[in-house]
Amino acid sequence: MSLPLQRDFSTLGQLSVVSEPAGGHASPSDVMYPGGPAADGGLLAPGDPIPENAGPGGRRPAWLKVRVGAGETYASVNRLMRAEALHTVCEEARCPNQGECWALGTATFMVLGSVCTRNCGFCAIDTGRPPVTDLDEPRRVGEAAKLMRLKHAVVTMVARDDLPDGGAGIVAETIRQVRLASPGTSVEVLISDLNGREVDIRTVVEAQPEILNHNVETVPRLQRPVRRRARWDRSVSVLTQGRAIARDIGFDEMVTKTGLMVGLGETWDELVEAMRLLHRADIDVLTIGQYLRPSRQHLPLQRYYTPAEFMSLRRIGLELGFRHVQSGPLVRSSYHAAEQVPGPAAAAV
Repeated sequence: MSLPLQRDFSTLGQLSVVSEPAGGHASPSDVMYPGGPAADGGLLAPGDPIPENAGPGGRRPAWLKVRVGAGETYASVNRLMRAEALHTVCEEARCPNQGECWALGTATFMVLGSVCTRNCGFCAIDTGRPPVTDLDEPRRVGEAAKLMRLKHAVVTMVARDDLPDGGAGIVAETIRQVRLASPGTSVEVLISDLNGREVDIRTVVEAQPEILNHNVETVPRLQRPVRRRARWDRSVSVLTQGRAIARDIGFDEMVTKTGLMVGLGETWDELVEAMRLLHRADIDVLTIGQYLRPSRQHLPLQRYYTPAEFMSLRRIGLELGFRHVQSGPLVRSSYHAAEQVPGPAAAAV
């Protein structure tokens, strides 16, 4: 039986698909971090002129070229997801790193189906009335984590405002099933805001994920047009409540994490202030990536940030005191997530 074709990311408008990486780089990682993730790579200071190819009207930036997925490992991941009838945010959200990550044997599981009850202005995931909840899904995620021999599993979810607990119970059960099937696997969960309900946040945290992730997505001023039914204060409270619950149950080592997109019309000062607010909320890990417009029906892209600007944001974040900052044009919440696990770095093997 033939495998489903790889999604053509060139339909997104802001990406170029290349069968062989331009300039000889091995993966998008090398484009995101010129000179390596620890190097400053020609940092731009705020106010410095932006290259002409950094705007929506300019040429497609070279750093937004992605690789088409290929190879036996990529094909194995694809077959496994189909065989277990699992969804991945890689596919549903049209992640530009799917080719790289699947070729490395990693993927981000998405539970509670593939239909979201919210309609955020930036997101490619389908919106509507979700189907009946699949109660066997957590077990299949655990089995897939075992078969993929993951040391670190990332599990995200669609928003399920139709469920009394917002889907918290399924997320918690998925954590337990991953641990049951693959005891050595650490787990990160990227959850919805669960409408800020402490009881549902507690359900997730008591399952003891190594990383509790919830994205604020953009600066406070742009929350309404970008996220519509979400709020900055409620999103931050998901992580502060999660931290308090973890400490209450003696699970102090849990890491909290959030993410920002850039290019939606925020100013540099707004972005830095948002980072300060997130650090004051005692959040450990921050991811920063470029917004890429999924279709003409989604929010317009205001501008591209350069790799140098992303490096500058990473440096600012580390200076503010975040434990880890992942910042680059193609960075998404789960990109290189194993690097953020407490203790020895985890990775797929």
